[in-house]
Amino acid sequence: MARCVIAGGADIGDYALVRSVLRPDDLVIYCDSGLKHLEQLQVPPGLIVGDFDSHEDPHMDVETITLPREKDDTDTVYAVKEALKRGYDEFLIIGAVGARLDHTLGNVSILFYLDSLGKKGRIIDDYSEMEVVSSEPAFIDGSFSYFSLINMTGTARGITIEGAKFPLTDGEITCEYQYGVSNEVLSGCTAKVTVKEGRLLLIRVR
Repeated sequence: MARCVIAGGADIGDYALVRSVLRPDDLVIYCDSGLKHLEQLQVPPGLIVGDFDSHEDPHMDVETITLPREKDDTDTVYAVKEALKRGYDEFLIIGAVGARLDHTLGNVSILFYLDSLGKKGRIIDDYSEMEVVSSEPAFIDGSFSYFSLINMTGTARGITIEGAKFPLTDGEITCEYQYGVSNEVLSGCTAKVTVKEGRLLLIRVR
């Protein structure tokens, strides 16, 4: 099934890494200053979205949605909602983690929004990959140095971690006490995380 890739405006250092995970049939939406990645990504836009307060409208021969500058949705959130309207169920978000912590946290919240709709979402940056673990198990292979489980909403219960240095059986993590940071995959293993109730942010660290 085709996937939607959302390119935001945060800096990307390792373009080769991003290019390695792109697929030929991806719909790539460039959001405003995400257009600065166009040349390095070497992938033409399928759609351009933005209020163009941080990047000029390139006036390319590509469908472009120009947004007002005063709005509730960020350009990235709008792009996600637009792709949902067009029937996309899987999302990869790049250029989403950077110096603006407010934008970074806002972009991470998109993963929870997508999960609440039963859609798949993933954010990758130069150092990590992020996704939400809820109704389906998640796996971490040995190519990642560390992984962390962060609770950003409510209480997560029935947490089981297998194949890791710090295993867990039927555990609970609250927003107030984040003890699921910096776990490690056992040598020769693939770690597995399941959650019976609630949701966790899984961060795989390269």
